[in-house]
Amino acid sequence: MMHWLYLGIAIIAEVIATSALKAAAGFTRPLPSALVIGGYAVAFYCLSLTLRTLPVGVAYAVWSGVGIVLVSLASWLLYRQTLDLPALAGIALIMAGVLVINLFSRSLPH
Repeated sequence: MMHWLYLGIAIIAEVIATSALKAAAGFTRPLPSALVIGGYAVAFYCLSLTLRTLPVGVAYAVWSGVGIVLVSLASWLLYRQTLDLPALAGIALIMAGVLVINLFSRSLPH
């Protein structure tokens, strides 16, 4: 079960790093730039630990799918960026795909 914890940490770290990219302003602002670099370092390290157990395709699908949803939410909260109905529908389809993988795939260790 540790692989899910590592994957969760990887996702949160990646969302923090990606959300800080805009504030880093091309790496000209030190604090947001440090968040980007540190966040991605933690994200990739934890993702590598996840890959000891989970297949790469499944881990990456979950990581990117959940990350897309959380980055979209963070962008809305932090930067007031909005999404139209087709974007929201696409995000819902991504989440549906992540759920299908987690609920029905035999590729995952249960």
